[in-house]
Amino acid sequence: MVRGPTPRHADDIIGPARPHPPRSARRAAARGTVVPLRRRPARRFAAPRRAPAAAPLIGIVTHELRASAEPTWAAAEGRSPRDRSPHRLAMSLAYTQAVQEAGGVAVVVPAHGYVDDADALLGRLDGLVFSGGPDLDPGVYGHAPHPQLGPDVDAVSDRYELALLAAAAERDLPVLGICRGMQAMNVARGGSLRQHLPDITALAHRQTHDAFVPAHPVAVAPGSLLHVLSGGVDLPVNSFHHQAADRVGRGLEVCAGAPDGTIEAVWDPSARFLLGVQWHPELLTHLPAQAALFTALVAAASGAGAHLSLVA
Repeated sequence: MVRGPTPRHADDIIGPARPHPPRSARRAAARGTVVPLRRRPARRFAAPRRAPAAAPLIGIVTHELRASAEPTWAAAEGRSPRDRSPHRLAMSLAYTQAVQEAGGVAVVVPAHGYVDDADALLGRLDGLVFSGGPDLDPGVYGHAPHPQLGPDVDAVSDRYELALLAAAAERDLPVLGICRGMQAMNVARGGSLRQHLPDITALAHRQTHDAFVPAHPVAVAPGSLLHVLSGGVDLPVNSFHHQAADRVGRGLEVCAGAPDGTIEAVWDPSARFLLGVQWHPELLTHLPAQAALFTALVAAASGAGAHLSLVA
């Protein structure tokens, strides 16, 4: 059970403490020797597997950064104050595990702000997951900040993430957006966000029970990509957000909504695979309808058909 104060972000879900390494490993480390890797892969939720050499490489884009209190880089020409205090990454490995279980190979992509590397980066990736994290700077979609805007807003990283989304769209790269990732997907297409849902709805969109237990259902649009993947029009989801899509971006269609009308999923029918969901399916992969989102992303990234076949 998740206890304590309400998480600030969707990814502020604390897991169990990491166990201490075996005594033999600690002794070997003290001697400076290398401990051999296990001959067999660690067991995951599914059966152990070895990813084939042709498994697609899926980048997990994270905006979940932690600021440094003091500068850690020396002053030099061209280095900004932000450059001199590099942030630390903080991302739940549930994202990478979900991709690995679906048959892909996951690699973490930080939203570091160097926009000019987008093409070189995406030329090496087969698909992308845009993860959850802090609120987007409302300035990137032309709005003033709401008093309840969350902490850790960083317009530099936001612009990098939006540039990656635009470059991925040009390449028709398979993309799955999760929570903040869906919001960034919408903003990248010219859409806007509702900055604080409690202003307009009484439905609790920040659950306080276990993250892997759904909080409410969403109504799925028949014939949409999400409908094909989930196999139904009533899908239980978890919920850890206070913002949501408002004006829908160019080329996107709403494919799921909460009981209060909040937009919970969008997709691009013309794309090879582009789906954004407001919930966290990486925490629900024990449910086949949620695991299917990652399986379909990996399949699309593997080149399994130009488009998924949709049925009404």
